[in-house]
Amino acid sequence: MEREGWTYAKAGVDIERKSKAISSLVDHLRFRRQGKGRVIDIKGQFTALIDFEGWVLTLCTDGVGTKLLIAEELDKWDTVGIDCMAMNVNDTICVGAEPIAFVDYIAIDRPDERITSDIGVGLELAAEMANVDIVGGEIAVLPEIVKGVDLSGSALGFLTKDRMITGNEVRIGDAIVGLRSSGVHSNGLTLARRVLEGAEVGLDQRFDRLGGGIGLELLRPTTIYVRDVVRMLDVIKPTGMVDVTGGGLKNFVRLKKDVEFCIDDPLDPQPIFQLIQELGNVTDLEMYKTFNMGMGMGVVLRQDDVGEALRLLGDHAKVVGEVTEGTGCGIPELSVQYDSY
Repeated sequence: MEREGWTYAKAGVDIERKSKAISSLVDHLRFRRQGKGRVIDIKGQFTALIDFEGWVLTLCTDGVGTKLLIAEELDKWDTVGIDCMAMNVNDTICVGAEPIAFVDYIAIDRPDERITSDIGVGLELAAEMANVDIVGGEIAVLPEIVKGVDLSGSALGFLTKDRMITGNEVRIGDAIVGLRSSGVHSNGLTLARRVLEGAEVGLDQRFDRLGGGIGLELLRPTTIYVRDVVRMLDVIKPTGMVDVTGGGLKNFVRLKKDVEFCIDDPLDPQPIFQLIQELGNVTDLEMYKTFNMGMGMGVVLRQDDVGEALRLLGDHAKVVGEVTEGTGCGIPELSVQYDSY
């Protein structure tokens, strides 16, 4: 009898329950300020949009998540700052904005200058990658709440209102371009860790297909797409952009509800994904709604813009599909289909 496979929910993260929890919070958040700087209320965006007299400011926040537990076990903290920056600035560019400023928040059970110094190394490198100023931050010592380290941040961006990308202009026939990820990035690590624990695989175990230890592969930093995408945005206005993070391909459904995002030529997942799937007997459906599976960002645009977009985005981008009639997002050859977020 085939053993039952791992799911994200079984590992402890139920995406559907998370969505319901978010809704239960947001349902109470109805107040809107009067005067300058009112929110632009468009559903499904990856960052908040604030109207500022012809300009739009963007503001978002995110953290590194349980990837920090891998950093803790390996005692390697100099890359997680990149993940923290990436999770925020990659969300920022999805609406056509350029990130300009960032603040970080570190919650720690006890002050440790070696750890915070190493985190700073990653944050500084990421700031250069994203062309962003780190304008402040906070270190909170919370021994009664936090056991270890938690790291998150917030990013501020800007754009002119006429360059705002909301997904409303997506139409049937648009091309979908995928930008390759560096690996697992900073989502699905709870499932990955539980799979390894269940298979009795230590983070120091080496695999030929990975070219080294699995722990270091899981710790590989999230790709920061800002400079390539901003260069593209100077020339082309996509109809939609998606940061493929938590929820995997389901993130495409956030753009528009009455079309289907058909991924008929997906990017090949890196060997780390194949290894997780084999060790945990995880289905394709579960893998593609938990991990990025090799595609860290999706760009939806008119067919006439594809050639120029590929030139500007470089070798890590390729056409992976097309917007078609229907609803949801899926990969036909794998019988993978998601109809809601």
